[in-house]
Amino acid sequence: MTAPTALKTFLDDLDRFPPERLYGRVASVLGMLVEVTGLEGVLSVGGRCDVLARGDRRVPCEVVGFRDKRALLLPFGSVEGIALGCKAELAVAQPRVRPDPAWLGRVVNALGQPIDGKGPLPQGREAYPLRAAPPSAHARKRVGGKIDLGVRALNTFQTCCRGQRMGIFAGSGVGKSVLLSMLARYTASDVNVIGLIGERGREVQEWLEDELGPEGLARSIVVVATSDEPPPMRRQAVYLTMALAEYFRDHGKDVLCLIDSITRFAMALREIGLAAGEPPAAKGYTPSVFGELPQVLERAGPGVNTGSITGLFTVLVEGDDHNEPIADAVRGILDGHIVLDRQIAERGRYPAINTLRSISRTMPACNTQAQTELVTRARRLLSTYEDMGELIRIGAYKHGSDPKVDEAIKYVPDIEAFLSQDKQERADLESGYAALARVLGMDWPAEDASSGAAAQEGSATEQAAQTAGGKPIPPKNDLRRARRQKKAAGAAGEGA
Repeated sequence: MTAPTALKTFLDDLDRFPPERLYGRVASVLGMLVEVTGLEGVLSVGGRCDVLARGDRRVPCEVVGFRDKRALLLPFGSVEGIALGCKAELAVAQPRVRPDPAWLGRVVNALGQPIDGKGPLPQGREAYPLRAAPPSAHARKRVGGKIDLGVRALNTFQTCCRGQRMGIFAGSGVGKSVLLSMLARYTASDVNVIGLIGERGREVQEWLEDELGPEGLARSIVVVATSDEPPPMRRQAVYLTMALAEYFRDHGKDVLCLIDSITRFAMALREIGLAAGEPPAAKGYTPSVFGELPQVLERAGPGVNTGSITGLFTVLVEGDDHNEPIADAVRGILDGHIVLDRQIAERGRYPAINTLRSISRTMPACNTQAQTELVTRARRLLSTYEDMGELIRIGAYKHGSDPKVDEAIKYVPDIEAFLSQDKQERADLESGYAALARVLGMDWPAEDASSGAAAQEGSATEQAAQTAGGKPIPPKNDLRRARRQKKAAGAAGEGA
């Protein structure tokens, strides 16, 4: 062991010894806010105290501000039992977590404690601060190559790269959680770190068992903070999720970080800010909320070394208003957005991704020229159909009036079928382009067509898109054209 490594190990071990015990006293309790005197000289914003409540209950608290020489604390648990004069013991100045690869397959709370009934968690040797700074802008690497998300609509129309950060914007009940589970199961990543923030407690176990499943959980760490937990717990769950993702990134892993949802994280920040006396701003959100969002979201992305964090963050838009303050702020920070449309969901097409309103900022730079042309044509057809959709549905459009509209009417139903995907189905990245090319009747390179065919089940054409006699079988349109030419040649020979 080298000297620097030995010194670092010694310092990490030294951090485990409890510091000198210092105490203050509770001076006031108002709502969620606890005011403490006697420690204002040693406490700082973000510091921790344990309030010794009645009944020998220890309530961890975090310092959120100061007023009239008193420290303002928000508890991570219930304030019941906290009375005037209760002791407030100074705790660790900066909260840290000691992750370990053995945490994979486990479910923890915002404090890093196991809640899955599988026993205690082993503690790693490296201590990671919960509130770390993002990597330096000039030191971190650029985003990597394409990442296979396993969802056909995203792989083709909103292609994502390793280290990219995307937002999933949706109202309630539009299929956001199901899409998240598909991404967790099918994305080609080394590790998943999943944060369920403000979820209904009843749905957590259902999502873990039915949506994520044993296979998805085996390569994941799930951090849970339910809606009934105090705002500091919901906020810290996001910090813990990012710290765990950074641990695996620093060890050279490609990490998929999923957080559902950033909106509930912002709501927790709003409650904390209002309790500390901050003035409300847009829709009641305090100014600190909009300062905190980029600090958290920027922690995702490429690392300084080989690892990366691909971040997918859901945003629960209030009243389906995609321009509300949090949605607007998050959209400006991330590298793209995926919009789930309620009208598409009501038509029964899932995942209900609105491809025209969704965008990936790494496209088309990560695509080949052929892929860009293919996707551009499909988007143009969808846009034309949407512009004339009302007239088409009521039967007011007359066929032949506009060749572009006629073409859109011909192809859009098949494009919609292409965008539809069952949650138990995994779609390969390359097969998506080949399948879309077949839908649009466009030629596609033989190697792409064959790889695409292998991933599309139940289609005779796709099964036949292998090789015969060492030559690729041409697409349907080429077969029809060859038959017509052969027939015409035969007829000409008979006439001769």
